[in-house]
Amino acid sequence: MEDIKQTILIDAPIQKVWNTVSTSEGIESWFMSNDFQPEEGHEFHLQTPFGPSPCKVVEFDPPHRLSFTWDVDGWIVSFLLKELDGKTEFTLIHGGWKHPDDILPKANEKSSIIRDRMDHGWVKIVESLRKVTEN
Repeated sequence: MEDIKQTILIDAPIQKVWNTVSTSEGIESWFMSNDFQPEEGHEFHLQTPFGPSPCKVVEFDPPHRLSFTWDVDGWIVSFLLKELDGKTEFTLIHGGWKHPDDILPKANEKSSIIRDRMDHGWVKIVESLRKVTEN
């Protein structure tokens, strides 16, 4: 299945946005509680509605890219930042989706249903990032 991709332009400097997407406190302010540490290879947990999800930082390139595995189903989430005239273009990519009919154990639903639900959820979450960083 196709990756989820959300791109927005945030009226804030790249360093401010980076600090909000690459620190435990920052991630909690717009996404989920966590025990993230900004270091490649660090294993951490996101506190989801289904309980803690294991994650691992797989790429950390300040202030432009952060990627991590999410849960045990092969998901990879990436935050890409690009400076544009004092503003920041932020792109979120959620990839690693299985076959549409595969059942994801925690949610006990088809991968296609979870992907569709998360696609809509990411729109709201990315908008939360904009609100937090533009204030």
